[in-house]
Amino acid sequence: MAKQSIAAHKSWLPDANHPTTDFPLTHLPYGAFSIEDQQHLCVAIGTHLLDLHACATSDLLPPNLTEACQSPTLNLLMSQGSQSWALLRKTLTTLLHADAKPDRKEKAEAALHSIAGTTFQKPVHIPNYTDFYASIHHATRVGQLFRPDQPLLPNYKHIPIGYHGRASSILISGEPIVRPTGQTRPSAEELQPNFLPTSKLDYELELALYIGQPSTQGHPVPISAAADHLFGLSLLNDWSARDIQSWEYQPLGPFLAKNFATTISPWVTPMAALEPFRVPAAPRPATDPKPLPYLHSAIDQKRGNLNALLEVSILTKRMKANKLQPFVLSESNPRDLYWTPAQLIAHHTSNGCNLQVGDILATGTISGPAETSAGCLLELTRNGAKPLLLPTGETRTFLEDGDEIILRGSCTSLGHPRIGLGECRATILPARTAV
Repeated sequence: MAKQSIAAHKSWLPDANHPTTDFPLTHLPYGAFSIEDQQHLCVAIGTHLLDLHACATSDLLPPNLTEACQSPTLNLLMSQGSQSWALLRKTLTTLLHADAKPDRKEKAEAALHSIAGTTFQKPVHIPNYTDFYASIHHATRVGQLFRPDQPLLPNYKHIPIGYHGRASSILISGEPIVRPTGQTRPSAEELQPNFLPTSKLDYELELALYIGQPSTQGHPVPISAAADHLFGLSLLNDWSARDIQSWEYQPLGPFLAKNFATTISPWVTPMAALEPFRVPAAPRPATDPKPLPYLHSAIDQKRGNLNALLEVSILTKRMKANKLQPFVLSESNPRDLYWTPAQLIAHHTSNGCNLQVGDILATGTISGPAETSAGCLLELTRNGAKPLLLPTGETRTFLEDGDEIILRGSCTSLGHPRIGLGECRATILPARTAV
């Protein structure tokens, strides 16, 4: 069965048929890249990208998709709805299939570029960004650090917790992160808080869920229709300054400790490519409360989560100097999330809040049940109490200047080609002082 399925999705690009490629014909994630001082949309295939603007110019795409594919971002395509998404995906799959017509293949070859050396841009104009707290394993371990008597607050198992982030500081993978400066909690001997570069800079392994269809203000989205609003997803790193966060977060939650930077992968995997990797919602103990009706759907419970291997790696300056490979810090899987993407959408709109095309809903840190599957250093090092040992003999409690963090993800399922979510990476630069 597996051989038949993979053979049926063979491309005329040999590198797209390699079993370890992130971007087989069944994937075709969307991105945007710079070419001749312009931003063009593209899809990834093997080690190449296919320029959608050039395909539209060469009459390789249906006329009703031409304008959307010549747009610099995906927002216009998103706004056209699921029928247009499906039509474009079918058209591109046929165009890149091994059985493609010779004349169309020749035109498509002219629109190919190597991914290596390409400058990528944000593929979506992001109006709003909401970050959730959907991993109960993350919430529990963080709670144990700061509230050992009550790790989980009473609302956690009833309501998806989230906060409104800052869309303007979302960066594309590869852009550096400047260490933020901020107020931190004064010690017992100090009368005033300090204002210094953070000494507890952390990453958070997350997924970004892209809203492809808007909702109307004042009209909640029923959970039965929530998945219809999703266009795709990508890797996301929600950078956090833990010492700034611990001083400012009460009583209104995260602010400057989070909004200085968020990094996203350049690739948006369409939900259609993820269908073979959908799995049931994470099982809940019988003692846990049942979600309220607006958060419950039998279909969502059967296939509302995603099975994906996610990993975080670090590459320090010393590792780079010694030509070492990135060191894997942890692995986790979104199938363990307590709240599904559909539940996040249903809750986000339950009060009548309207979602816009291009909005990002982030999952929050994705951690698994094992301590080694924690999705941030706050958990892995127990807030710095348990330093991590790296292959060079270096240790880390939190990130140092020059460290590069790399997020990766992949999906596998029997009978289907593996797909990869690409990379989401950034290097830490020293703090900048005010002029």
